[in-house]
Amino acid sequence: MHAFITGGTGFLGANLIEQLIADGWRVTAMHRPGSNVARLRALGTEPVQASLDDIESLRRALPEQVEAVFHVAANTSMWRGGNARQWRDNVEGSANIAQVAREKNAGRMIVTSSISAYGYRHQRIDESSPQLADDPRYGYLYTKKRAELAVRREIDRGLDAVFLNPCAVVGKYDTSSWAQTFFLIEKDQLPGVPPGQGSFCHVGAVARAHINAWHRGRCGENYILAGIEASFLEFFGRIAALLGKPVPARTTPAFVIHTIGLLSDVWSRISGREPRVTPQKAALITRRLCASSAKAERELDYRSDVDLDTMLRECHGWLLQQGLLANGNTEVNA
Repeated sequence: MHAFITGGTGFLGANLIEQLIADGWRVTAMHRPGSNVARLRALGTEPVQASLDDIESLRRALPEQVEAVFHVAANTSMWRGGNARQWRDNVEGSANIAQVAREKNAGRMIVTSSISAYGYRHQRIDESSPQLADDPRYGYLYTKKRAELAVRREIDRGLDAVFLNPCAVVGKYDTSSWAQTFFLIEKDQLPGVPPGQGSFCHVGAVARAHINAWHRGRCGENYILAGIEASFLEFFGRIAALLGKPVPARTTPAFVIHTIGLLSDVWSRISGREPRVTPQKAALITRRLCASSAKAERELDYRSDVDLDTMLRECHGWLLQQGLLANGNTEVNA
């Protein structure tokens, strides 16, 4: 079996590649110009250079009739200064790779979307929930929904594609997602603990769901990948315990975090630099997100029950192994 993957240099992509190679797949991994491909080579892939916003480069990069295209790449910025780039990456890029996959007669395309495509809401989300990510002020949410719509246009033209919507993914190979919390807590730079709550899922289980979606998913269907629900106070507290840092005892009021986001956004208009807390991030971390992955558990054998300590220890252990953290405990004491 031959798979083509976008986003292979990223966190989820590396875990997916690792499992594909272990299953005996041949993997061609797309990377942007200038990317470090050392890990791609170490994992056993065939790196190929292309850009999602350059459809001709995709036509050159994607082989004819590969059995699978895993479209994992995404721009996850939550800063309005990156909105134009994010639209090109997420929406136009998804349209381009879906068109080329159809043209090259790919067997099936697995699209890594996000729970964000469903928008913010108070009720538990499942696949029957309408996707309400229609406010352009929240660029990541807005573009993830429209990326799905772009791929659906190619499904109407004959593409076989399945959508996966992970919640907050935690595990090894992460340096830019939740691993950032490890870095902030280690350096005593955490500005506060937000009052929100998330659904945290294990990266290994999410990667396996991608492969199972190729085997057993249904064309045009969404599959939500949720996990262990925990408050950010609990989540950050367990990271602090792993790092041997004081465990936070209380959250920062939501209005304080929103104020920090607004003031930081004003300053970013002057400095031109992305702030640590943006209005979009403030909105995300002060809300409670609950979702059901019953459909993915039933149809894709998805494991939503990997406990939070296991995820965090895996992430922490890998960061230590890479020399990205100075030290830490081996067990969660929270």
